[in-house]
This record gives sequence, C-alpha cells and structure tokens, in this order.
Amino acid sequence: MPKSVRDILSMKGSKKITVITAYDYTTAQLCDKAGVDILLVGDSGGMVMLGYDSTIPVTMEQMCFFTEAVSRGRQNAMVVADMPFMSYQASKSQAIENAGRLVKAGADAVKLEGGLEIKDTVHAIVEIGIPVMGHIGFQPQTTTLQEGYKVQAKTKDSALRLIENAKALEEAGAFSIALEMVTKEVSEILTESIKIPTIGIGSGPSCDGQVLVVHDVLGLYEKIKPKFAKRYRELGVEIVKAVESYKSDVTSGRFPTQEHSFSMEKTELERLKKEIA
Repeated sequence: MPKSVRDILSMKGSKKITVITAYDYTTAQLCDKAGVDILLVGDSGGMVMLGYDSTIPVTMEQMCFFTEAVSRGRQNAMVVADMPFMSYQASKSQAIENAGRLVKAGADAVKLEGGLEIKDTVHAIVEIGIPVMGHIGFQPQTTTLQEGYKVQAKTKDSALRLIENAKALEEAGAFSIALEMVTKEVSEILTESIKIPTIGIGSGPSCDGQVLVVHDVLGLYEKIKPKFAKRYRELGVEIVKAVESYKSDVTSGRFPTQEHSFSMEKTELERLKKEIA
C-alpha cells in the first residue's frame, strides 16, 4: 500500500523523509523500488523534460500527463503533484477544480507555492478532502520574477515572515511544507516551531526530510547545477558514451551481429529463393 498522509506525519521527529522528483513511468518505478517515501511530480518537469527555461509555462494538461505516468509506476511511495503557475491563484473554485484533476490523474496530494496569501485556498482544498503540501522560501513560479535566484530568510524580518507563512499553512491544514533555499538556521527554527514535517531543498540538514530533482541526482541535466543538489552519478556522461559506441558499431558494421538477428528455416529460405528465381 502507498504511504499515506498519516504515515508522513508520523515520521516527524523520528525518521527522515525522503522525496525525489519523477515525471515518467520508468523513473517512478525505479525510485519507488529504491524505497523513497514520496515521489514529487514537480513542475520542474517543464525544464528537465520539456526544455522550458523556467516552470512558468507548464500547463495543467502537462502536469496531469506526468502525474498519470508516475502514478502507474509506483507501488509504495506517496505521489504529490505540483499545481502549476496560475492553476490556483485566480480563485478558490479554480484551485479546487485543478487539485481534483491531479487527484484523478493519480496524485495522493498536491503542492502549492505561497504562504499567507494562499492560506484560504489551501484550507478550501483540504476541506474537500485533498491533502496539501505547502512550499515557501524560494518559490520558482514567482520569486524569480521579483528577485531572481536568491537564498531566503537571511535577515531577521524575512525570517519572521517565513515562520509566519509556515504557521499559516499549518493552520490551513497542510500536512507538510517544502522549504526551498532557506538559510539552515531559520530552517531549524521553523522545523521546531511547527508540528507538521518540513521537506528541505537547499535548506540545510535540520528539516524533517529532503527533496531533490532526480535529474540532478543522476547527473542528467546540465543547464542548471544548483549548489544544494548533490550529484550522485554522472549518467549523462555515460549515456553519451553509450550512444557514441552504438553509432560507431552501426557505421563500422559491428552491429547488429548474428546474436542480434533472426533467421528463417533453411528449407523455407530455399523455397523462397526458388520462387523468386
């Protein structure tokens, strides 16, 4: 059985929560087999899978497509799907409808960026029975429009606002909160100040869990290499080498060999040759 909201809540303070992004069936299956707790269908798929420069162009249709594929590949992990830019900001009714679309596509919960300004929206989604993960700190959908890529909560006032946003999301019913690019000191204070789990990405070791983009973990994406992302493998290099070897074998005639070919029965081949003759 996939992990539930109750399972994730019970891990706070007792066991670190592991989260990784996934956007397709095969990757989801492999990450699920590795034992991660949550598969996050991130709108980052717009960048690493579709080639966008940011997450802003990502549509609901694309997020539903990614979510369907990931949900078919998991067995044990919870699936959380990002709500893309402008899929929940216009109205609560819009947010509820789009959250429902992601659940129908296979998500167990949805993730929204924002704090106090979306408190009522989060509450409305939770009230109809759809679990919500919050996302504060650096918010890819909007922070870049105002500030660019900057570490968050570096001053007392900005730290207090961040903590206030976290408490607002907790009060609204969110079951967890992602903290992106938040100073490690504030992440620790914030994690201790709320009862729901925090999931860090570039926010230090004190969060209740961690999330990374799978393409960063595997070394598959070269356009952006965040400081906070540990690259456990460089599969991109290995893939290029493998394809180069394939090309070389084809052009030199080394592939395919008898091992990779199929044959007719000798008698059938002789009959065919006679017929052609």
